[in-house]
Amino acid sequence: MGDAPSQGTRTGMGDTADADAGVAEPASPPAMRRRRARRAWIVGGVAALAAAGIAVAVIVSPQAGPAASAPSPTATSTPTPTPTPTPTPTPTPTGFPANTATYDVGTLPQVNVFAVIPGLPVDDDRFATPVGETAVAVAGAGAPVWADPTASPVAYLPREYTYDGTTVPVVEKQDHWVKVLLTGRQAVPSKGDPTQVSGWMRVQDVQLAPSDVVVEVSISGRTVDIVRGGTAELIATDFGWGTDVTPTPLGRAFIMHRAVVPEYWYTRGHPIVYLSVQSPTLDGFGGADAAITAFHYHDERSGPISNGCIRLGPEAIGKLAALPYGTPVVINP
Repeated sequence: MGDAPSQGTRTGMGDTADADAGVAEPASPPAMRRRRARRAWIVGGVAALAAAGIAVAVIVSPQAGPAASAPSPTATSTPTPTPTPTPTPTPTPTGFPANTATYDVGTLPQVNVFAVIPGLPVDDDRFATPVGETAVAVAGAGAPVWADPTASPVAYLPREYTYDGTTVPVVEKQDHWVKVLLTGRQAVPSKGDPTQVSGWMRVQDVQLAPSDVVVEVSISGRTVDIVRGGTAELIATDFGWGTDVTPTPLGRAFIMHRAVVPEYWYTRGHPIVYLSVQSPTLDGFGGADAAITAFHYHDERSGPISNGCIRLGPEAIGKLAALPYGTPVVINP
């Protein structure tokens, strides 16, 4: 009794399933259409989901997180290094070292037109143009003069003197020292070198002033010029100069003094313009212990005719006499 129902139930169940799958479809078209529609919906839904899944993978997936791409570089400016300022070097003093010692000028020989001081050096650059300044001693008595700034002074330049010669041209300038031309001689011609002398002075001992005037004489060119600021004024083309026995001293000197001397009749009352340099052949002249060279007037004033002086006409003498003391004069052969 138990076997029959079990088999039958199993068979019936099997038949029912077969009927649903194959026999019931033609028997009930509405139901079949509903099943097809359901299957189509399921298939279409799966397809739609699949399509949606693709779309999500393509479109939505990037939104799930940032793409693994290199970050855009942030623009940064490299700071410009601040340059380290270069320290300004301390200038190295030029020339001889400073000397601040105190000297008693009363123990030294005085530089003047009559002095013969063997310790004074002669000018070693006779035709060079001076630097364009003059010097005067500051102190009341005067200022020491050196032949060698590293040694002791050999003389002193007075601030004032009867025959002047105290305003002197600077021919070389350093930080602490100036080299100047001086009056007087190292020796008289019969005993040594009588040419133009020079010496060193401390800048601290002198008062400096600009000088833009130079007198230039050319014996061979027969010209005398006053040069101001580089511009030459020709003042003479015919003049007298020294003979072979008493030649005019060559090189640079300066205007020491000027004076009208009535005793010298040949000057006709015109001033004599005295120079710092003296005769290269005469120990003295006219009874004096000096043989000074000068510009002066003379009626006879052409060619090698004088004792060393330069003889000029009245107009030229007047212009030279108007120049300041210390004005450099360069006499060329």
